[in-house]
This record gives sequence, structure tokens and C-alpha cells, in this order.
Amino acid sequence: MLAPAQQPVAAAAAAAEPEEKADAKTELPMRNPTHADLPKQSAALDPAAPVQPTPPASNMPPPLASHAPLPPASETPSPRMSEPFGLAVTPIWFGKILTNWGGVEADIRAEVKTLARCRDDAQRCPKAAWNFLAIVAQGRAQTGLARIGIINRAVNMAIEPMSDMAQWGVPDRWSAPLETLTTGRGDCEDYAIVKYAALTAAGVPAQDVKLIIVRNTAADEDHAVVAVRDDGEWIVLDNRWLTLVKDVDMPKAIPLYVLDDSGVREFVPRMMTVARRTATPASVNF
Repeated sequence: MLAPAQQPVAAAAAAAEPEEKADAKTELPMRNPTHADLPKQSAALDPAAPVQPTPPASNMPPPLASHAPLPPASETPSPRMSEPFGLAVTPIWFGKILTNWGGVEADIRAEVKTLARCRDDAQRCPKAAWNFLAIVAQGRAQTGLARIGIINRAVNMAIEPMSDMAQWGVPDRWSAPLETLTTGRGDCEDYAIVKYAALTAAGVPAQDVKLIIVRNTAADEDHAVVAVRDDGEWIVLDNRWLTLVKDVDMPKAIPLYVLDDSGVREFVPRMMTVARRTATPASVNF
């Protein structure tokens, strides 16, 4: 199960970050052995002060009639660059993380039908679906960092941090967006899943939105965030703070997995990538 950090981030970054929100602990069930020997290195510990978009003047959601349908994203994707953190990746073909993500994707597709019914009959729209559509509408009204920041803030404020054990009585449970918004509670991957769905529904191209699993070295636990590519740079959305931070400036984090509409991939440690590029053929004795 994934667990957001409950300890403060590095002291050097404390002055640049807002107060963190605690999240619940969860263990990631499966990891490639290559990470077992990885030194506990972290990204830059002094993130540059990012721009935090100004929230909308009104906190009231717009009327349901103003919510546009949720067609496939039509915006032009950002230029194709490397994965977040500038690391190479390798596909994951089995394991619990793949099962969890496949189940969430199926649930998201099923919830699209509920959202469509809300547009046809607002009176019978579940409150969670109404709230999700309101978040999407706020995002659609903006572009770039403003869109990303508004959705990050709206989701962070809509959910109370709670562990899967406390809420469901099990150590690990990944919930679909409307389920999380129905209970109003969740742990780090639940926040990330709602943001992932809301961003793509608000028009961000699917290839520019990733759910990322990192190792939080400050608390020695796994943590889920969302990375969004804007103007060629990857921006991290974290339930522990409202500030938008570049991937390379995320403190105390070792990237582990990237999840999106094409499946699950594991980050290849930089030292292994360099070794593969510079390795020479083994000598052969005749």
C-alpha cells in the first residue's frame, strides 16, 4: 500500500513549501529487485519557488448546465520529451501494482457513464459526480499552470487524508474518483487518481498526465503523486501541499513507477542507464 509522508520534507525546502498535509501509509506490494540496492538518493532538496496559480474568486461550483461534455482531449500535446525526472523506463508485465491500476482504469471508464447521465438529468446526479464535474469545469476555464493549479487545489481540499486500513479495514485499496469523492476520504494514491481523471477530463492530453510512485526517503515509504507536462516541463501535483513543483525539484524522492493509459512502467535508475550505454562487449577467448 502507498503511504504519503507524515514527516516534514528536508529542512532546506521547508521555507519554500506550504504546510504539508498528512496522508496515510500504504505499502507498495511489488518492486523490481534493481531498486533494492539503489542508494537512498533524493532529488534536489532546494526546489525553486514555483508559481502557484490564484484560485477562482468564487468557491461555489458553476451550475451543472455549464459543464461541457468530456470528449477525448483535443488540445495539442506538449512536445514529446523524456518521462518525468528525465529517466528511462521499462514496462511492468505482472504484479499487484499492474492489477490495481487496471482495476482503476476500468472503474474510471464505468464512471464516465454516470457523468453522462448527470448531464442528461441534473436532478438525479450523485453529489460526488456533481463535485467532480465542478472541478473539471473550473479546470476547463483555465489553461496551462492555472488549470493545473486549480485542479490540484480543488482535489486537495475535497479529500480528507485517511489510510485504507482506517477507512476500509484493508492495508491497500485503490479507489476510483467518484468513490473517493463520495466518502471524502483517501490516501495518497486516491488523491492522485482523482487528479489524473480530472486533468484528462478538463482537456489535458492523456500523454501529458502520469500517475507517479516515488520513494519518500524522508519517511522511508512509498508515495503517489501526479505529474503533468506543461510547456515541455513536468510539474508535480502532491496532496501534501498546494504548491506546484517541477519534477527535478521534488524533495526527498526516488522515482519508482509511472502509470498512464499505456500501462505501468518502472523507472530505470540513472546509474544503470549510464552503465548500459557505456558497456563494452565481453572479451572472447579462442
